[in-house]
Amino acid sequence: MKTPLKTRAFLLCFVPFTLLLASSFWMIQRSVQSTVRDGLRTSLRENQVAIAKIHAKADLQKSRFLRVAGENSSLKAGIELLLAHRDNASARNTVDDQLRELGEHMGFDFMLVSAPDRTPLAGVVRQGGPGGKGQLVPVDLSQLDPNRGGFVRLGGRTFQVAAVPVDEDDENIALLCVGEFFTLTDANLPTVLLRDDEVVESNITGASFPELTRALSGCNQSECDVQLQGANWIALPLQSYRGGYRLVSLENVDAASGPIRARLRQLFLTLAGISLLVALLCSLGSSSSIVKPIAAIVAHLRTAAKTGRLVEIEAQNSSIQEIQELAAIYNRAATSVRKAGESLESAYLEFVGSLANALDARDRYTAGHSWRVSQLSCATAEAMHLKPEDVERIRIGALLHDIGKIGVADSVLQKPGRLTDEEFDLVKQHPVIGRHILEGVQGFAPYLPAVELHHENWNGTGYPKGQRGEETPIDARIIHVSDAYDAMTTDRSYRRGMSHEKAISILMENASIQFDPRIVAAFVALPREVLTYEPNGLERAVVDREQPAIAVAG
Repeated sequence: MKTPLKTRAFLLCFVPFTLLLASSFWMIQRSVQSTVRDGLRTSLRENQVAIAKIHAKADLQKSRFLRVAGENSSLKAGIELLLAHRDNASARNTVDDQLRELGEHMGFDFMLVSAPDRTPLAGVVRQGGPGGKGQLVPVDLSQLDPNRGGFVRLGGRTFQVAAVPVDEDDENIALLCVGEFFTLTDANLPTVLLRDDEVVESNITGASFPELTRALSGCNQSECDVQLQGANWIALPLQSYRGGYRLVSLENVDAASGPIRARLRQLFLTLAGISLLVALLCSLGSSSSIVKPIAAIVAHLRTAAKTGRLVEIEAQNSSIQEIQELAAIYNRAATSVRKAGESLESAYLEFVGSLANALDARDRYTAGHSWRVSQLSCATAEAMHLKPEDVERIRIGALLHDIGKIGVADSVLQKPGRLTDEEFDLVKQHPVIGRHILEGVQGFAPYLPAVELHHENWNGTGYPKGQRGEETPIDARIIHVSDAYDAMTTDRSYRRGMSHEKAISILMENASIQFDPRIVAAFVALPREVLTYEPNGLERAVVDREQPAIAVAG
């Protein structure tokens, strides 16, 4: 299916602009997302520095408590007793009581005494969870991991711990470890705590620990992008601790850039709507400016195809040089074709006139007959108010109406006396012979009915087809009347021509018999000077010689 030029021109103007607009929005959206991502990275790094400072300050504060606790003489005495009797429950209980007392006094949630080789000796832990008011109770030492770092996992709870050596006379006798419940609920940013790449604490709602572990599986010690819950996140390591612990902060890039993108999308849609409307109007205007002059030329060509005449078009007021050149070339072509057509028509008319003259030259009695019949037929057609193109067709048909007599022997056409029945039958063949002559020549088709049927009678007694009434085309019926009048008023080898009045009376008598009565009425109403005009400009003298008339002669 072919696309109209206007549609193609519109699409060529509109589609590239739409694609450019869409790609611009995509690029702007990507740029905004990249800018937000960079901002989040900066924010995370600043948060990392802030958390490191807070941890350093907390560690400094905690170390002060630890030094005070480590210098407690009663605790040292209990530790020395426990070291001497490790399996003594009473000694362990004594140390537990001392740890409980220090813990309640200093607000710790976890306290542990270990031998210099980090073997747990005694410890207490607060019951309940973070923020709870539970008591400190002895720790089940079998649950403790000897490779403790900055955190301790105990009973599904996490404690952030710090340690200080306990010395006696410059000799290390034990290691004191204190800690507090570790929670991320108060953190300003989404944060997770991993141990050996497995999430053990998180403040990200709606995300399970296994899901978080899978998302962070490829994110080790450096900043990275992760996919979590169908969104893009940035993960930034905050701090690493002994024992395989890592604190990682995350930020949802899509959530952070969502409001900006929504606002940008709303703004872009508004601007895009306005831009597309302007582009639509401009595209329509551009396509119309391109197509309109071309459409005018196409319309002229279609008209020319229907009418067979190529006429010039008005100058195109187009700013496109190619359109102006196309219109100019078209007009030059139309002018050339028109001139060629006029030359061809002139040559054609000359050819037709030559044929008529050649026919009339065969018999001195019929000289000028075809020309006179043509003039009379045109005058009759104009009196009947036929269209100019019909009048022109009748004129040419009348010039050619007897062309078939070329095929009739001179001995018959120029016989001085009356024709025998056999000879008259030969003459009656000239309409058919004329059709055969002309139908093989291109351009003569409109005149074939006049040539073949100009001897058909109104009552159906004519030849060659015996047609009745309006079965015979009007061209042939008009020529029939004009042919009969000229035959009656012209001298022939076997008779003298009759007067104008006599010929008119015979035509009127035979109206509705041989001739179309309407055409006879129009013919007899013609001025006498029209009916008696000769091509040399003189009137033809027609007098009544009282000779019998043959209305069908011609």
